[in-house]
Parts: sequence; structure tokens; C-alpha cells
Amino acid sequence: MTDHALLLVNLGSPASTSVADVRSYLNQFLMDPYVIDLPWPVRRLLVSLILIKRPEQSAHAYASIWWDEGSPLVVLSRRLQQAMSDHWQQGPVELAMRYGEPSIESTLVRMAAAGHKRITLAPLYPQFADSTTTTVIEEAKRVVRDKNLDVQLSVLQPFYDQPEYLDALVATTKPYLEQDFDHLLMSFHGLPERHLKKLNPGHSFEGGGDCCAGAPPEVVATCYRGQCLRTAAEFARRMGLPEGKWSVSFQSRLGRAKWIEPYTEARLDELAKSGVKKILVMCPAFVADCIETLEEIGDRGKEQFREAGGEELVLVPCLNDDPHWARALSALCERAPMLL
Repeated sequence: MTDHALLLVNLGSPASTSVADVRSYLNQFLMDPYVIDLPWPVRRLLVSLILIKRPEQSAHAYASIWWDEGSPLVVLSRRLQQAMSDHWQQGPVELAMRYGEPSIESTLVRMAAAGHKRITLAPLYPQFADSTTTTVIEEAKRVVRDKNLDVQLSVLQPFYDQPEYLDALVATTKPYLEQDFDHLLMSFHGLPERHLKKLNPGHSFEGGGDCCAGAPPEVVATCYRGQCLRTAAEFARRMGLPEGKWSVSFQSRLGRAKWIEPYTEARLDELAKSGVKKILVMCPAFVADCIETLEEIGDRGKEQFREAGGEELVLVPCLNDDPHWARALSALCERAPMLL
């Protein structure tokens, strides 16, 4: 068989909500040098310290959002895989996770053994970051090299500003924005500032404005914060949202390092104290609902907003397996350039 297969790759999830499974997952995730970019001995020490208490805390959080079918992220990714099969006519659509199961290695090896020589790799991250996009690509390249697989890889590029992605965001979010609300907060996953400075030394990523305004294309191509801000601004423009009706923040900080700002926790407090009563929160860095959206925003964020004086926080679902998104993703993958 020599058809053109598609491999969707998302972040991953623990196998269950047990502390042991969560510890194993966190260890694999945090020991990735693209996630914690410190020398191995320092990273190993730091992760070992994190794993003393974090697995039990995270296991409780996972248990609060776990579905009967399993991890929401994995279940929703599988539903997207099924939806994509209706649109990707060139060959089979497979799914892998960067951490946990099904692994990129086992899936690529199985696909190659089945005779699929041309594979498009689709990291499901709209905005570029080493800790998401790069680590998926490098792991796929490692597997092809180490397992001596006879395959050609194309790779879906970051699609933060692509019309298909933005149109899908508008289509899935519009019903929520047609209701009465005071403010829309677009909360993106955060990153340590050093991740961005390492790629673009001397570039400033501080402040609330577009850090890439006027920056050359090569800077924009690897500036996660700038890409998030451009996704948000273009979405707001398409929805006709006036200034002051929406804003951007970054969530999921870990550790004491300086992370990109403004922080979601601080923004929720500010908005509640400024008189915002009903807030909508959408998370455009995620294409599938997961612990960061369902628990961090949908549970803890909602409680925090109310404690700060707000009345109602509505979490807008991610793209998940929406038909608009499945069509958009298929079109984006059609344009994926060859890697190796």
C-alpha cells in the first residue's frame, strides 16, 4: 500500500487517574528537554522534587474531569480522528500522543509496517512552541531514523493565522458570543519567557501589547506570544468585538520562573473587580478540551472569578470534533510541506 496517511498528534494524558499513572505521565512530560530546557542533571533533580507532591494533586484534578470513556483529551482526539476520516480521502487517519499512549513511536512503526510510505504529521497546536510543535517533530524524526522506517514525512505548520482555523473558531464560538456577556477572555497556555528569548535573543516579550508588532517574519515564526496575540486579534476582528470587550491572558504557570504575561489568574481577578459580572473564557491554544480547560478554567477559574466578585464564568468549548474543524484541519494538512 502506498497511499498518503495522516497522523494526528496531541499532547497526551495519564492512562488513568491513579497517582502512579499520573506520576509516570508527569515524569515523561517534564523530563522532555523541550519542556524543561535545563541540563539533564538539573532537570532530573527538579522533576524529582516536583514528583514528590504534584502527582497526588494532579490525580485529584484529573479525577474531577475524567469521563466514563477515559481522558477527555484522548476521547475528543479520537472523535476528531473519526471525523477526519470523512474528509481525508488519501489514506487512513491515525492518532498518537507525545506523552503516554498511543505513542508516536508505536504508531509510526505500525503505519510503516502496514506499507504507508507517505505520512503527514499533524501536531495539533495552532501556535508554535518548542515544547509542543518542535518536540513532536523531533520525536517523529528520531523514530524514523532509529527504526530505519521507509517513510516520507510532511508536517503541518503552525496555523494560528490561517483562515480555515480562524473560520472554525468563529463557527464554533459564535453561539456563545451571541448571548449577553460582559467580557471575552482568550486564555492561552503559558510558557516560560526564557523559551521565547532563547529563540529570539534581544527581543522583548513583556507588556500587554503585540510583542511582534513590526518584527521580521523570522521572529514572528517562532514567537509563541506574538502568534497567540495575532490569533486573538484576528478572531476579535472577525467577530466584530470592540476594544475593551475582549482581552488575552496566559495560564498554567509552573514553578518560579518568569512566564509570559498577563497571567490568567490575575486577569480574572482584575475583570471581576472592575465590575465584569458575566465572562466568557475560550482557550484558542488548545484544539481539544483537557485538564487545562475543564479543570483549570472551568472549575478553579470559575470559583476564583466568583470569589473576586464576578457572577458567572462560561467556558467556551474547544474545537474538539466539530465538523467545521474537521474540514478545516483536512484543508490545512493538504498544504503540509515535506520534511524528510
